[in-house]
Amino acid sequence: MFTKRPDGKHADGLRLLTVHAHPDDESSKGAATLARYAADGVDVLVATCTGGERGSVLNPALDRPEVRADLTRIRREEMAAARDILGVRQQFLGFVDSGMPGPDEALPDDCFAAQPMEAAAAPLVALIREFRPHVVITYDETGGYPHPDHVMTHKVTVEAFEAAADPKRYPEAGEPWQAPKLYYHLALSRPWFQALHDAMTERGIPSAMGELLAEWPDTPPTLATTTRIACAEQFAVRDAAMLAHATQVQPGVAFMAHPRAVEREVWPTEDYHLARSFVSSADGSDGSDCAGGVETDLFEGLRAGEVVGEVAG
Repeated sequence: MFTKRPDGKHADGLRLLTVHAHPDDESSKGAATLARYAADGVDVLVATCTGGERGSVLNPALDRPEVRADLTRIRREEMAAARDILGVRQQFLGFVDSGMPGPDEALPDDCFAAQPMEAAAAPLVALIREFRPHVVITYDETGGYPHPDHVMTHKVTVEAFEAAADPKRYPEAGEPWQAPKLYYHLALSRPWFQALHDAMTERGIPSAMGELLAEWPDTPPTLATTTRIACAEQFAVRDAAMLAHATQVQPGVAFMAHPRAVEREVWPTEDYHLARSFVSSADGSDGSDCAGGVETDLFEGLRAGEVVGEVAG
């Protein structure tokens, strides 16, 4: 399914699979983490559920009829460029973008979010069994924001994570594999926006984040931060990957507007919630509470010399 490395570089090493809804999601959520691990020799694979066919052109400089008419091809080319910048591999799962229907609009019949769960999860089950990842990353149950494809990506990834280990489920999809860990992104959280807004304001730097924060519901986060990955050195790679998705990103606007020096100082990590763990720690627990602290490595408990539970189905 995915392109295998002919040099065998990653044949026996650690493997990370991240599952996203559309091209560009891999670059806006956890991209610096991917770049860090890829640079360290981890085999990193991005699974993209849809081609982003029904997405909008968000960069006014490219919002032209010929671009909109050829968006499917262009977004694939953008994905290929971002993949190469991050140093990862990538596989489309073959589903069609659902778009963003209005409150009274039905989902298109052919779209990803309208698929039966078994049909939607089958390609990812097969990919997990072939790639045999140690770590899987996706969105939480909210999808990160309420796009139907993001919510469906969460559901499909949880289904595939669990089903891939069960030989009785999806028997045609290959030999079972139990991935040891499942994480959810905590990207673009209110605390992140608040920290950057406060830091810019204190430094006399105009911040466009105040209006967003003023409209943010005053509700506590539902998921604890269990894992912080230091990756400030990869922010430039992340940004380059983002800009490769030129139809989706306007330089100097929104996420591309805040000073990177400020971000490196006040929030030099990308953060995650450990949702499932089959990794045994030295005290015999499953490691899901991070031994009362915060992990600094997605592969904690999985590296040479560490205590690891049974991970193969």
